[in-house]
Formats: sequence, C-alpha cells, structure tokens
Amino acid sequence: MQQEEAEKRIEELRKKIRYHNQKYYVEDAPEIDDYEYDRLYRELQNLESEFPQLRTPDSPTQQVGGAPLAQFSKVRHEVVMESLHDSFSHEELREFDRHVRESFPNVTYVVEPKFDGLSVSLEYRDGIFTRGSTRGDGVVGEDVTENLRTIRTIPKTLSQPLPFLEVRGEVYMSHESFFQLCAKQELAGEKPFKNPRNAAAGSLRQKDSRVTASRVLDIFVFNVQQITGKTLTQHDEALSYLKMLGFTVSPFYKTCSTIEEVLQEVDRIGSLRGSLGYSTDGAVIKVNDFAQRRALGSTAKFPKWAEAFKYPPEEKETKLLNIEVNVGRTGVLTPIGDFEPVSIAGTTVSRATLHNQDYITEKDIRIGDMVKLRKAGEIIPEVVSVISHAENSAPYHLPEFCPSCGSPVTREEGEAAVRCTNAACPAQLSRHLIHFVSRNAMNIDSCGPAVLEQLVAKGLVRSPADLYTLTVQQLTQIERMGEKS
Repeated sequence: MQQEEAEKRIEELRKKIRYHNQKYYVEDAPEIDDYEYDRLYRELQNLESEFPQLRTPDSPTQQVGGAPLAQFSKVRHEVVMESLHDSFSHEELREFDRHVRESFPNVTYVVEPKFDGLSVSLEYRDGIFTRGSTRGDGVVGEDVTENLRTIRTIPKTLSQPLPFLEVRGEVYMSHESFFQLCAKQELAGEKPFKNPRNAAAGSLRQKDSRVTASRVLDIFVFNVQQITGKTLTQHDEALSYLKMLGFTVSPFYKTCSTIEEVLQEVDRIGSLRGSLGYSTDGAVIKVNDFAQRRALGSTAKFPKWAEAFKYPPEEKETKLLNIEVNVGRTGVLTPIGDFEPVSIAGTTVSRATLHNQDYITEKDIRIGDMVKLRKAGEIIPEVVSVISHAENSAPYHLPEFCPSCGSPVTREEGEAAVRCTNAACPAQLSRHLIHFVSRNAMNIDSCGPAVLEQLVAKGLVRSPADLYTLTVQQLTQIERMGEKS
C-alpha cells in the first residue's frame, strides 16, 4: 500500500473508531460487537506501525476509553487506568511471552477471565470506602461513589483498617439480572438494553442512585493499585489478600510457570464462558511478580507486563424455519425468527429477535434461509449473516395488518418501528395489563399472562379499571380461576 492510500484509510478508520468509542464508552449503546471493533482497531494499529510518520497523538490507538460525562464530578486518577493490548491467537501470546522472558527467563503468570462490564477504581481510607470512579479516558474518570455504595458486593468497611488502599475492579450484571431487567423494560414500553455490559454501564452511570440500587449489579476486584500498611509482592498473593479483606475476586485464576500452561488455562476459561452466568470477553495474562512488572513498565497506552486474549465469537449455521410477529404494549410489531435448534455458547438456541424491517431488509433475511447465528455479548442470539437463500424464496416484509387485531399498521417517517394503529388491540391491552399487575406497578397476585389473555379474549377486561369490577361469576369462566372447595 502506498502512503497516500494508507493516509486515506487511516483517516477512515480513525473516524469509524472515534464514532464507535463514543457509542461504547459514553452512550453505552454500541452498534458493533467487540470482535468487529477489534478488527478495525487492529487494522489501524498495523497501518500506523507500517507508516509511523502517520501516527498522531490524537489517534484512537494513543488514547484510552472515552471522555467522562459532564453530569458527574471528575476524578483524576493517581495511577492511570490503562487498557490492555489484545491478542487473538496462541502465537501472539507466545510472542508476548518471548518479550517478557528476554528480561525475566523464569517469569510466572496469573491467568484469569476478562470480565465484560465497566472498569472502576475503589478507594479506602482507614478501612472505609471513601470514593469510587469510572475509568473515563484513563486519566480522568467520573465520580460514581454514591452509586457504587448500592452494590452489595462492594465492602463498605474492610476487615483490616488499612491507612489507604486503591483497587480496580469490573462492575457487571449477571445474565439472570439482565433478563429480569429487560423484561421489566419491555413491560414498561421502554427500549431494553442490548447486552449485560450496556446494562451495567447504564445502571452505574445514573444521576439518581436509587435507580442504580433497583438494578442488581455485582463486581469482581482484580488488582491492587496502591496500598499502605501492607506489603504485597505477587499478584496471586494480592488476590488472596483481597478476598480476606472482603472483596469478591474471580473464582477462576491460576498461576502458570510456562506459556504452555498459560495457553491451556486460556482455552479452559474459554470452554467455561457459556456456563458462568455472567459475560466475559477474553482472558487476561499478567506477570505475577510486582517488581518484574515495574521493571517491564508500559508503553504510552498499555502495560508491557499484561496481555488480553480475545476469543472469537462462536458462530453456528442453522435454518430459519419461520418468522413470527409479536405485538408489544405500545403496538410495535417485532419479528421473531424460529430456527432449527443449535447449540451456541453452552445453550440451545431456537429463537432470536429480528428487530425490525430495516434489519431484515439490510441482511435480506428470508424464511427458509441458511444463516449464521451467534450470541451477542455471549447472551443474546442474533443473525450474523445469510449464507444462502432457499429456492424460490422471496424477500420478507412485515404484515400490513396487525396479526393480533387485523387493524392497519403504520410506520412514522424516520422511525424503524412498525406499529398497530388500534389502541384497543388485544395484544397491546394484554401487554399493558401484564405491566399494570406486575410487582413494579400494582403488584396484583394471581393475575399472570395466561389469565389476563383469557380475560381480554372473553371481552371481560378492556382497561385496567375493569380488573376491579370483575365478579366471581365472571372469574369462574377463566381457566385456573375456578372456586376452591
């Protein structure tokens, strides 16, 4: 590639990466998955290495994270919160090991999962939690102390009153909590988070700490950054000490003496990802000895004593059998794909949202297609691409009439959503009633979705107010609601 061509491509990549950094770090609404982002980032790194005269200080490769939000007070990190250099193959990890062993032939490493959440710094003075902040751009982060206080797995008082301690950790949301939150958001007519990482970041970066408290967040602490009153010399020793102080550390970390042991542990962690109950996006390999870390130092962006290994997303081929259309509480039609069951990341997948008409049209998804599926963020099934169309297949279009009530549907200019025009649509009413009786609203017992759908179908309930005028005689018409002897 000639320099002129490289300069043009570098500028394109920087523009794309800055856009996606804004979406990921600031808005908590990424539009591409980690693997696609890493591919763009790696291409930019390679071009800047090939043409070092084109590398500039404002390049995304020379920066960490995103700018802190204006709504929070700013915190200047005493120790910069660096990101990690990524590897995507065993050979790249071997190269990392070769560089380290040039200085320390008998090095040992600690291998642990790379958690997919929001990195934070926690500070303790005299054993009391005093301040917590996000990474931000690595130099300046956001003060989210009050929100962090709502996380039950963050100790507010340590078991030993150390004069000062700063630790780093990853705030995350478990898959179970994520699904529960998404269900609540859908019932409330809100747009659900795309994945647990977004949910964790969006929940932590709330102006009102009561919102954060209402969502179940957790944390894994993975590093001692600064400490007084205690001498620690190795990372595995520090993890054990953190656990004794009351922190939650990863249950999966292993000290390894050779690169072969490291690679085996990386592969083992990869095999566990689908069964952990929380999202990981790789494994982290760290030099165990702190003195060796200090000697190895850092580049402008990365520590030379640590490396992140990124797993490629697991993709499987399957057949799209049918497309069902659900009608939500606000009347939005959502296409759902039914697939031949296939195992991905430890679970069987047979259904996945197809989002909206634009998504279907962009990928040209048709009934009968052979497609590639994967789990976004290890949890949400999605169509990656169409492999082949079935013979005589036709482009798919959402129905012109509501599948629930038969009323015309409409699509507002500039919106992706297609909506039913009938405010009295039974599907909308059922969804509205499910939200009305839910624990977060009126908290009415014995009114599950099956009961409510029957009440709507029989014309006994046309609004939430009708629930309060139902008679015993009317209720006995409903399955599961007969009189008890």
